Amino acid sequence: TLIILLGYCTAFSQQTRSIKLDQNSIVKDLQGNVIHYNIWQNLVQTDEFDIKLNRDATAEEFIIYRLNDGEKAVKIERKRARMASMPEPVESTSFKKGSKFRFDKLSDINGNKFDFKKDTGSVVVYNFWFINCPPCKKEIPDLNQLAIKYEDKNVRFVGIALDDEYSLRKFLKISPFLYNIIADGRYLAQKHAVKSYPTHVVVGKDGLVKFSTVGLAFNTVYWIDKVIAESL
Repeated sequence: TLIILLGYCTAFSQQTRSIKLDQNSIVKDLQGNVIHYNIWQNLVQTDEFDIKLNRDATAEEFIIYRLNDGEKAVKIERKRARMASMPEPVESTSFKKGSKFRFDKLSDINGNKFDFKKDTGSVVVYNFWFINCPPCKKEIPDLNQLAIKYEDKNVRFVGIALDDEYSLRKFLKISPFLYNIIADGRYLAQKHAVKSYPTHVVVGKDGLVKFSTVGLAFNTVYWIDKVIAESL
């Protein structure tokens, strides 16, 4: 169930209504076409779209619309403020904050080799994931934005996937993932006692774990971003 606060002003007062939208809610685009629940739910969770009450309709229905730049900036700021006010996501039991990270020699599916035990000086962000993990796939667009944001910084993004290289290449053609992808990473997950997915770890330049979490909370990517910035 998605809860949206719809604010509107009248000449005499300002009111805010809390309305619950679910799979039975009628949501239309600006042309009057009914939008399927899964589609509008995914769109609203981005920073590009929002929903408002259609006050011209005889029955309760809603309109999904694309935000302009100003509206988008407001939505992003409110979203960040909400995430900042929430508790830190649950820590992984496999990676305790302040502990020494056990680096491995790695080679991604494009032939890039990594040995962070020797190549120090970078913040390293790990993501343990697999293709058929719904929350793993859901967070990829936001993780890609992180990779773009820190592209020119001393930050390395490593995605340790349980899947084989063939399956990964097929998946990545449809859903690009801008991390350095490591195939057949089950042995690495076992080595680090990773049992829940996705699992995220941020390792500082000193080789110590700065942050870790399991699953996908509303503010997971916010915290990864926050800790990266603090570690640079």
